[in-house]
Amino acid sequence: MSSFDYDIIECCEFYPLSEELAALPFYCGDSEGDKDLEDFFHKGALLYAKERLGKTYCFIDNNGDHTQVVAFFTVSNDSVKTTFIPKSSTNRVQRKVPGPKHLRSYPAVLLGRLGVNKPFQGKNFFAGQQVINYVKTWFIDEDNKTGCRFLVVDAYNKENVLNFYLRNKFKFLYTSEYDEREATHIEEGETLHTRLMFLDLMYTDIVEKPKL
Repeated sequence: MSSFDYDIIECCEFYPLSEELAALPFYCGDSEGDKDLEDFFHKGALLYAKERLGKTYCFIDNNGDHTQVVAFFTVSNDSVKTTFIPKSSTNRVQRKVPGPKHLRSYPAVLLGRLGVNKPFQGKNFFAGQQVINYVKTWFIDEDNKTGCRFLVVDAYNKENVLNFYLRNKFKFLYTSEYDEREATHIEEGETLHTRLMFLDLMYTDIVEKPKL
């Protein structure tokens, strides 16, 4: 039995994004990052899918008077390349990989976008956390069709966003903002808009609803 009061698996239908669904109202906030998510949902996601750069899926609630988008996410193939990151970051990635299995590149999936519609945000829903749980199940299942060791995100460098991913067991790929600036060639005075984070799918579980 689910620990969530609003269980998106039970309450929603799950679809790949279509033109019809992309035309539905979707508002997730007033920040620049929120507006970027909204624009991507309405305009960019289907173009990404057409070019096979990413595939977007959404949870739809049909239980009320109106069809509502609860949340959407975009996934694409990626990798964690240890040859392009500092030794300290390589150690973080390889810590639980057996020595003989150490590689220069590890298969990963990029959670490129994750947005939750405003009416379904907050502690009554935990929709974002449930989406991450759902994505995890695709790759930790024994019937998974391909090898995938890590789930990675390029998270907006905002305290609430970073804390969300930390609560869901992600770790920073780079141990400090300084290391990430060095690796991504961002000058000291420039804004570091995002932080790379990763989750080792070999050592993860489904995160339950937090105790409030």
